[in-house]
Amino acid sequence: MEYEFTIVVPLYNEAPNLLRVEQELEKYLLKAPVKACVLFVNDGSTDGSLQLVQEIARRNPHFSYLSFDRNYGLSTALKAGFDHAQTPLIGYIDSDLQTDPNDFDLLLEYIGEYDLVTGVRTNRKDSFTKNISSLVANLIRRSFTQDGMDDTGCPLKVIKAGHAKRIPMFKGLHRFLPAMILLQNGNIKQVPVRHYERIAGRAKFHLLNRLIKPLMDCFAFLWMRRNYINYEIAQTNE
Repeated sequence: MEYEFTIVVPLYNEAPNLLRVEQELEKYLLKAPVKACVLFVNDGSTDGSLQLVQEIARRNPHFSYLSFDRNYGLSTALKAGFDHAQTPLIGYIDSDLQTDPNDFDLLLEYIGEYDLVTGVRTNRKDSFTKNISSLVANLIRRSFTQDGMDDTGCPLKVIKAGHAKRIPMFKGLHRFLPAMILLQNGNIKQVPVRHYERIAGRAKFHLLNRLIKPLMDCFAFLWMRRNYINYEIAQTNE
């Protein structure tokens, strides 16, 4: 079956959410404006998540999965999803469903003109501490990257596969996806999307890895920006 759009869903210990994720994405696939499929990336879960995604993939031909031997982190899960997707467009959504799969339509509307379209969460339903730490983290990242993005951590994105597969992903770089597209001389856009409270499961981020680690990653990004290589082939006999 020829798909045009792969929705990558990284997950770590999200068993309480996965049946709802299946239901919501299954409904979205029926109405998506492009032929879409789902790729779960199980990041070494220990709570039965792997067994659930295996069952989902068995009963639904539009769903597939990858599973790591241990927990590597969100950046690695995204990198694996990007590398294994076989469609011209790749999407990303978190398995907590705090963003709405239907809002992919808002992003897909612009992906013809842009190389990455990212959501901006409106009326966020997170705790005060989480909202403030996210605001500060975004301010820090924006001052380093100059990417103009207000919410780089929004877990709803659509990227052209050619750009996604060229991202040299390393730990923490999931926070810099828009900036990495700019390094490739690509163009980016942000679009307001809906946001909901987490219904089940536990958040994987806390104050330390929301502020201290992102600040350290900013210096890694500066190194990457100084050393990043772009080239275009002018001629070949192949």
